Amino acid sequence: MITFLVALIVLVVGFVLYGTFVEKVFGIDPKAETPAITKNDGVDFVPMSGWRIFLVQFLNIAGLGPIFGAIMGIFFGPAAFLWIVFGTIFAGGVHDYLSGMLSLRKGGASLPEVVGSELGTGVRVFMRVLSLVLLLLLTTTFLSGPATLLQGLAPLSTLPFHGRALPIAWLLIIFAYYAMATVLPVDKLIGRFYPIFGAMLLFMGAGIAIVMLTQHGSAMPELTDGLQNRKADGLPIFPMMFVSIACGAISGFHGTQSPIMSRCLTNERQGRWIFYGAMVAEGILALIWAAAAGTFFADPEQGLDGIGGLQAFASHYDRGTNLPALIVDRVSRSWLGTVGGVLAIIGVIAAPITSGDTALRSARLIVADFLHIDQKPKMKRLMIALPLFLCVFGLVFVNFEIVWRYFSWTNQTLAMFTLWAGTVWLYKNGANKFGYLIALIPALFMTMVSTSYILIAPEGFHLPEAYRWIGYAVAGVVTAGLLALFARWTCKNQNNCPRA
Repeated sequence: MITFLVALIVLVVGFVLYGTFVEKVFGIDPKAETPAITKNDGVDFVPMSGWRIFLVQFLNIAGLGPIFGAIMGIFFGPAAFLWIVFGTIFAGGVHDYLSGMLSLRKGGASLPEVVGSELGTGVRVFMRVLSLVLLLLLTTTFLSGPATLLQGLAPLSTLPFHGRALPIAWLLIIFAYYAMATVLPVDKLIGRFYPIFGAMLLFMGAGIAIVMLTQHGSAMPELTDGLQNRKADGLPIFPMMFVSIACGAISGFHGTQSPIMSRCLTNERQGRWIFYGAMVAEGILALIWAAAAGTFFADPEQGLDGIGGLQAFASHYDRGTNLPALIVDRVSRSWLGTVGGVLAIIGVIAAPITSGDTALRSARLIVADFLHIDQKPKMKRLMIALPLFLCVFGLVFVNFEIVWRYFSWTNQTLAMFTLWAGTVWLYKNGANKFGYLIALIPALFMTMVSTSYILIAPEGFHLPEAYRWIGYAVAGVVTAGLLALFARWTCKNQNNCPRA
């Protein structure tokens, strides 16, 4: 309990102190006209109130990420708490703030255009591809997860596929909603109904936290239990945990969502509360679910603490099972009772659905931006959206764990590039001479994480344990190389590079 409470306090204090510092480093202009005013088109550029934008941004980025990712991360042990807290404050919050504010400064541009404007045309093209792949994978994840939970609440038709029953009826219903939300003006569905879904998500998180603290406090994981790796498959904490817990600490997906809201802000002062603040709120949600999953399965009679019990529970299911969805269902129903459990599960269902639809919306905007297709006519929106729909529905038939892992790596790699773009922009434009360090340090860390992950992870090159040092060495060389390139660029920018 002590670890959880201290972590919660640190997150709140981090928002107040470090969030304010990040805002000062960026240098806001409260008098500047925002794209919502200068480009108001009634479809994507629409002024909205600050509290409404916050809830939309929170729901956009929350989804299943801070819930499912946190649950998968606590398998590694209490070390997950440290990454959620410090990742949120020093990496995720900075990433989300910069991606949103840079989009705003660049006229509401989508993430690939923002990053490409700072890192060059080649990176711009790469980011377009990477962003679309990420968004399609994420939409698939946020389609199958809610469908699985809804099937448990109200069973409908299923489709046998490779030894598992796909909830096909619920998949089609959710997909129909995605289609509407992707093409309708942002204030019609998204701006109107997200506050309701937000209340459900907040109820769920608060309810789980209260029951956990008041009835199961003694069973909660503590840092004093040790930071050793508890994962049964032997995969290392670094980099695996730092990719598994994506949305609950730092997520490239957030950078694709921030431009949606940057097109709705009416004042730059709103940026810290909406972008940095929503990330901290998500970190708190991740903290709650990591603690809940690491507490619920404690079995003193079997000599198992919460994390040991969680490992035992997972061992009864095959790799294709959407395990986090089952854990959410089990915890919510047990701790909150029938009515509270159903409401909590609905909150968990609403969160990913409201991220899945905006993921497709972001994909549509990215394609429209680089093809320069006006999105005011409805038919032009449909022309871009339909091929995206087909891709997502095809991915539903792929093993959930595979989709999640590739999404997670793509997610963190996207965050890495966004932080590098923020570093370059801050160096050129930031209000503080050395302010670029707030982006450079997490950019270097995420470069190390993403590079070593693809070399070590089973879905990557899967280096054997005896050769993992090669993965770390290569990642170190790549990270040092990018730092050297940045240093070279800065000295050229100042015309003081040493002569060969």
